[in-house]
Amino acid sequence: MTDIILLSDRRVAATPVAENGEPLVDARRTAALRVDARKADDDGSYAHVRSDVLRRLLLAQGALPGGLRLLVVEGFRPPALQRDYFDAYTATLRAAHPDAPPSRIRELASAYISPPEVAPHVSGGAVDLTLCTEDGEELPLGTDVNATPEESEGGCRTAAANIGAEARANRELMCRAMTVGGFVNYPTEWWHWSYGDRYWALVTGADAAKYGPAARSGS
Repeated sequence: MTDIILLSDRRVAATPVAENGEPLVDARRTAALRVDARKADDDGSYAHVRSDVLRRLLLAQGALPGGLRLLVVEGFRPPALQRDYFDAYTATLRAAHPDAPPSRIRELASAYISPPEVAPHVSGGAVDLTLCTEDGEELPLGTDVNATPEESEGGCRTAAANIGAEARANRELMCRAMTVGGFVNYPTEWWHWSYGDRYWALVTGADAAKYGPAARSGS
């Protein structure tokens, strides 16, 4: 992974944040986007993103060929849920690699679940998504959304070699569209894109992230 900046990299945590105060908005209220319910939570947090992130998703949607749609799976993730995900996955990795030091477990975990203190989803700037037809049929992209590195044999990496030609073409199509929207991809997860968070700032060379940890209005 030497060519990939992981979310466990100290440079991510060292990236400053200049919080701009943008609210979280509900992507389900925008007819141009599809929002899938597989990660739905009781209060609908999963369907929320920062307001400019939603605008940029619409730009990305507009860059897709006719008949194709972005299918948003998860946006904002409350900090407690992020911690639960990270702790559960690190426990699995510790069991699989009992001799690995904590730093190595943290590195391995961050290829799939971000350390909570720098997590893009907690900022409201990240989205997990895939592509579908107008009828909601998902396109093949090589693995399921949220497939682990272990179960996909590394096929979850955006540039993975062990996927078919159709899936590769669909990933490239999504990459082009999301780049139009100004998003950056996390290279270990083809479905994960973000804007305005620490990872985005580091990768793009921005002076600071636009978004720190977000909170739903009234929460």
